[in-house]
Amino acid sequence: MKISLQPELLRWARQRADLSPEQLREKVGVTLERVTSWEQSGELTLSQAERVARSTYTPLGYLFLPNPPDVSLPIADFRTVAGRTPNRPSPELLDVIYSALQRQAWYRDYLLATGAEALDFIGSLSGAESPVDAATRIRSVIHWDSALRSQSSRWEDALALQIESVEEAGVLVMRRGVVGNNTHRKLSVAEFRGFALCDEYAPAVFLNGKDWKAAQMFTLAHEVVHLWLGESGVSNLRATYAPDIRTERFCNAVAAELLVPGEELTQLWPTARADAEPISFLRRHFKVSTPVILRRLRDSNLMSQERFEEEYAQAQEQFVASPAKDGGNFYLTLRSSLGKRFVTALVESTLEGRTLYRDAFQLLGVRKPETFQRLAQRLGAIP
Repeated sequence: MKISLQPELLRWARQRADLSPEQLREKVGVTLERVTSWEQSGELTLSQAERVARSTYTPLGYLFLPNPPDVSLPIADFRTVAGRTPNRPSPELLDVIYSALQRQAWYRDYLLATGAEALDFIGSLSGAESPVDAATRIRSVIHWDSALRSQSSRWEDALALQIESVEEAGVLVMRRGVVGNNTHRKLSVAEFRGFALCDEYAPAVFLNGKDWKAAQMFTLAHEVVHLWLGESGVSNLRATYAPDIRTERFCNAVAAELLVPGEELTQLWPTARADAEPISFLRRHFKVSTPVILRRLRDSNLMSQERFEEEYAQAQEQFVASPAKDGGNFYLTLRSSLGKRFVTALVESTLEGRTLYRDAFQLLGVRKPETFQRLAQRLGAIP
C-alpha cells in the first residue's frame, strides 16, 4: 500500500539516527536511488516506512507527522559541545534514559508496596555549601573513606566497593555501553558520560559503560552529588571537568573532594613528590584512578594545566590502545549493568507472584524462561 509522507520527516529520521543515505539503504535493503526518491517525494509503501522506522529507531507514528517533532530529553541537560548545549539527543541516549526511568518506576512501586521509607539525603544539599562540607555530609552516608580504601588493593577494586556502598545507601547504579543487549547500538562517550535520576525513594545513577573505567569513577561521584542536590540531569564531563554551568561545577568540586580529600593530599604531597612515580604513589594511597589524581593535583595547583593535559591524554591513549574485552559471564554482566539491588528485587518479586514474568523479562531484557531461572539460581533466589 502506497502512502505519502513529508520528505522532511524521512530526512529527519535518517539524520537523527546519524545515518547517511548509503547506510540507510543497506539497513532497509533497497537501492540508493530509492532512498533518495523517498526523501524527495515522500512516497513509499507502508512496509518500507516500517523498515525505515525500525532502521532509524523512530516511532512509526512520528513519520506521519506534518513536521519533525521536538524530541527533547525528559531530564535536565547539563551537556555542552563546543560551549553550547547539543541540539538533538541521539535515539540511543533517549532510549537508555527512558529504559532507566521505567526500571526506576518499577523499583519505586516495589519499595512503596513493601513499606520502605523515603531517603532523607535526597535533595539535602543546597549547592551553597563548601565542597569540603558537602563531601563530608555525603561521605557520612556512603562511607567513601580510608576504611573503604583499606579493603582494596587496586583502584578497580575500590570502584566496585564504591558502587556497592552507593547501592547499600538505596541508590540504583546502572552501567551499560549499549542500548539493551543490542551490540550494534553503542552509546557515545562524546555525547554523555552519565546521568542521575532523582527520586526520594528510588534514586538512580547511570554510567556510560563505553567510557573507560578510570573515568567512570569520577562520573559516579559526580552523579551521586546530583542526587544530594535533588537534581536529575545528564552530563558529559571533559577530562573530569564540567562545562560552565554552576550546578556541574559544584558537583565536580564535591566529587573531587569525595574521592581525594584536599587536606590529606596536601599533607601527603611532599612524600609523594619524593617518590620515583608520584602519580602512581598517590593512586595506590587513595585507591583512585589516574584521571582523579591528575584532577586533584591540578585543582591544588600542584600540577600545571599543560602538564595535566599532557598526562591525561597519555592515560587516555593507553585506554584506547587496550580497550576492555567483550564477553564474560552473562549473568554477572546483567547484574552489574542493571544493578544488584534492582535485579535481586525484581527476581524475588517475580518468584513471589507480585510481578508478572512478562514484565520481568521486559525489564531485564531477557526472552527465555530458562535465562530467568538461571539468573534466579545465580542470585540464590531458588536452588
